[in-house]
Amino acid sequence: MTRQVPQLTLNNGVTMPALGLGVFQSDPEDTAAAVETALTTGYRHVDTAAGYGNERQVGEGVRRSGLDRSEVFLETKVWVSDYGLDATRRAFDKSARKLGVDQIDLLILHQPMPQHFDRTVEAYRALEQLLADGQVRAIGVSNFMPHHLDALLERTEVVPAVNQVELHPYFTQPAVQAANAAHGILTQAWSPIGGITFYPGWGENRTSALQDPTIAEIAAAHGKSPAQVMLRWHLQQGRSAIPKSTNPARIAENFEVLDFELTRPELTRLDALDTGTRGGPDPDDVDPMTFGLEIPED
Repeated sequence: MTRQVPQLTLNNGVTMPALGLGVFQSDPEDTAAAVETALTTGYRHVDTAAGYGNERQVGEGVRRSGLDRSEVFLETKVWVSDYGLDATRRAFDKSARKLGVDQIDLLILHQPMPQHFDRTVEAYRALEQLLADGQVRAIGVSNFMPHHLDALLERTEVVPAVNQVELHPYFTQPAVQAANAAHGILTQAWSPIGGITFYPGWGENRTSALQDPTIAEIAAAHGKSPAQVMLRWHLQQGRSAIPKSTNPARIAENFEVLDFELTRPELTRLDALDTGTRGGPDPDDVDPMTFGLEIPED
């Protein structure tokens, strides 16, 4: 029997599976098969983004799975080149068309872009309109630090349901987690097992949490892998986690985290591994408009 992933209730009452498949930097030719495999395994949540260039293949994988649309929670992100009141509404149309759906479950802004924050605010106001119109079920943000959240909330009406940020035992972002909790925003972890896909210019000397001796010791005590321990750590602390893989064995392994429980001392030991050093870009230091990425219509 397939175990059920815990459901998290967002601040607007919508429920979302806590564990989702990520497809960041998944080649389009591998993405449909990975999504189909994940859904066959038992996942019911897939996270993609306009900027990943694989929304069409995510939709194909969902259709291949044979599951009803209502059984799969689809999350995607608006890229910064489509920020703006009208542009973001068109961004929804592009993503929905590529995914092959009429409604997106969770639509979030990919970056806070503090260098052009007026555009970010306009983009979020477009999300609010899409929510009011029923075209999306929930809205949120990604890579927002507490000061970004404060600035957004001062100028908008709907509190984001989710804030997706880099979060793993080596980078736990306690201030971000606290700010999210204070506003009733769910923290969602990208790179939840600390094996961040390489970003040119960031983290060349990083050490992978997958090789950490403390995590290995806890994993051995439970007969689990380090990745499984880290995913369990997220779930027990009430976060959503988005592990990425196109490997069928890894996809299955990342799902087998529902049959054991970490002790409170083990959770504390994992929390204590925080180095305070991020592996990806700092949203305050990098202007994503300089990436030159434009989202095609089709």
